[in-house]
Amino acid sequence: MTESRRQAEARGRRAERWAALWLVLKGYRIVSLREKTSSGELDIVARKGRILAIVEVKGRNSLADGINALTWHQQQRIIRGTSSFIGRSRQYAGLDIRYDLIVIRPWRLPFHSRQAFWPEGRGSQNFN
Repeated sequence: MTESRRQAEARGRRAERWAALWLVLKGYRIVSLREKTSSGELDIVARKGRILAIVEVKGRNSLADGINALTWHQQQRIIRGTSSFIGRSRQYAGLDIRYDLIVIRPWRLPFHSRQAFWPEGRGSQNFN
């Protein structure tokens, strides 16, 4: 692994830790960090009440860069990974699944978009 790749990996891990802390402060319980699935990795799986939030974390310099970094192909990988996770963790099967995005930017509070994308392919709607 190259040095630049190692640095990028370390930045990603830091962003995920900040995002997890942000979620805990908002009342979520972290179910899993960096969950490995057959389709790839789910950054954060968190639960709040009857909602199981599958959270993609992007560490970027600007909000626009973070939002634009969540591509359609990544969304499809996350959806497949969620199916794999639910298949292995049946206790979460009855919960409502929500796909969130958290963008971590330098010297800013985390930006949390609840329901950043829909499994049916509808566009991002709720950037708040």
